Amino acid sequence: MNRNVVAEVSVVPLGTEQPGVSQYVAACIDILDKRDDVHYQLTPMGTILEGTLDAVFDAVRQMHEVPFQKGAKRVVTTLKIDDRRDKDLTMKGKVESVMKSRSHAKGT
Repeated sequence: MNRNVVAEVSVVPLGTEQPGVSQYVAACIDILDKRDDVHYQLTPMGTILEGTLDAVFDAVRQMHEVPFQKGAKRVVTTLKIDDRRDKDLTMKGKVESVMKSRSHAKGT
């Protein structure tokens, strides 16, 4: 069974002429927009991915190449993966679980 994982990726180009990286991030998001096997949520500090492990690895590999294609001399990619095998895992489900725990903690 191909269960989904939830992952966080950050692709950081080094050796660029400008300190801003939004053009690189936008190009990485373009990669994700072309895929129907990985869902994503852009955050201020990274991108959350949801899909099978194989699909996420493939998407991250493609994203990692983007800064090189745009002239970066060095790229640091950080990937965190939440791979839960005892139940289905989704971005939405993880957030709902936290919110439910908060409600219980507050007694509501």
